[in-house]
Amino acid sequence: MSTLVLGGAGYIGSHMVDSLRAQNKAVVVVDNLATGHRLAVPEDVPFYQVDIRDKQALSAVFDQEEIDQVVHFAASSIVPESMTDPLKYFDNNTAGMIALLEVMLEHDVKQIVFSSTAATYGDAKESPIKETTPQLPINPYGLSKLQMEQIMAWADKAYNLKWVALRYFNVAGAKPDGSIGEDHPTETHLVPIILQTALGERDAITMFGDDYNTPDGFNVRDYVHVMDLVDAHVLALDYLAKGNVSNQFNLGTANGYSVKQMVEAAREATGMEIPATVGPRRAGDPDSLIADSTKAREVLGWTPQYESVQEIIKTAWTWHQTHPEGYQDRSKN
Repeated sequence: MSTLVLGGAGYIGSHMVDSLRAQNKAVVVVDNLATGHRLAVPEDVPFYQVDIRDKQALSAVFDQEEIDQVVHFAASSIVPESMTDPLKYFDNNTAGMIALLEVMLEHDVKQIVFSSTAATYGDAKESPIKETTPQLPINPYGLSKLQMEQIMAWADKAYNLKWVALRYFNVAGAKPDGSIGEDHPTETHLVPIILQTALGERDAITMFGDDYNTPDGFNVRDYVHVMDLVDAHVLALDYLAKGNVSNQFNLGTANGYSVKQMVEAAREATGMEIPATVGPRRAGDPDSLIADSTKAREVLGWTPQYESVQEIIKTAWTWHQTHPEGYQDRSKN
């Protein structure tokens, strides 16, 4: 039997595939390559270029492969874009989940680990954020992910489909050897933007908003290493395989860093100057998001290996230095 990784050619998905293969587990990848890279998936891994909203094509994958568990990374995830194009997010994310679950149930596959997000909490009134913190999203991205969680919960009640939602905070870093990493068509994530600036690909990084309700005025996030993140997904698959109830877990280090602090940490980690300027706030950005991941540590046995943000940045720096043009470099070999 195989684990189906949806979005397995993307940033987090490719690291998940790599981790499962390292444990000699059978993997199948589905990705529409809208933001993923075919070169991020090893050639010996079964790969299907399919959009999860295409039920017929997705069903054919389930017909072809022996799948018993699903890991779902195939969602749109850019907050500012969701504010300007919300229907894209409800179509790809929310409607995509419905199509996926219908295909899973048709093939009697009833275990799914879902890539959720801290954005479901919105501008949380408590910190650190617990799983019991009210989920009041303030952007369409967060709302679409919350709807996906709710759809799975009703599918559990109606069809006994078991799920784990992993609500993670800001993901960063790369596989330490630099073989795979973060490469988006249009980069919006803070760490790669900082490192592109360090490489001279950008004149400066713009820090959006210095008037947030935080100690230094810049918004604060909790950064978790991508390898620690995929470890939690593997643990969640094992959790479901043991017949446990559906559940949800926060994934973060419980350490908050402002945008300004991240730039300073990157300067330390890379030894580069990294020019920075201040720009206006972006719509939909909460002041602070810091995780309480006690539940994941106690129930799943999750133990993050990368607690230092400088170490997280160093692994990303290795990737960016060796792949300044992302996966395009590998195609030249």
